[in-house]
Amino acid sequence: MRDTLISDCYIIDIPKIDAENDSSLSVVEKDIVPFEIKRVFYLYNIPDKAKRGVHAHKELFQFLIPITGSFEVIIKDGQSQTTLSLSKPNEGLLIKPGIWSELENFSKDAVCLVLASDYYDESDYLRNYEGFLAFKQKK
Repeated sequence: MRDTLISDCYIIDIPKIDAENDSSLSVVEKDIVPFEIKRVFYLYNIPDKAKRGVHAHKELFQFLIPITGSFEVIIKDGQSQTTLSLSKPNEGLLIKPGIWSELENFSKDAVCLVLASDYYDESDYLRNYEGFLAFKQKK
C-alpha cells in the first residue's frame, strides 16, 4: 500500500431511510464498505483545537462516519494533500492503507465512528510523518 494516493480515498454514501415520523435510519452492511469490519471505535468529547489521528497505517483500512456534528479530515499521500469536511451521518470517508490522516476542527457535539479492517496492532502504525514518508519511498 506504499503507492496509495489520496485519490484512492473517497466518500461513500450510506443508504438513508426516512421514516414517516421525520426520523432517519442508516445501515452499514457488508456491501457498503470494501473490507470486513473487525473493530469499531468512536471519538467524542474532543477538546477545542485538538487533533486526532495524526498517523497512517501500513495495512489497515478505516471508514470514518460523523455520527453527530462535524469535523475535517486532512489526508496526505506524501506528494499531495486535501481536506475533506464530514458532517452527514449518512456519508463516510474511506481511508486506505498508506495514507496519512489528521482529524481536526471538531464541533462541540462531534462523534466520529470508525470502522476498521483489523484488530489493533501497534506495528501497523506510522506515527511520525518522516517515518511515513520513508515508508512511502521504499520499493
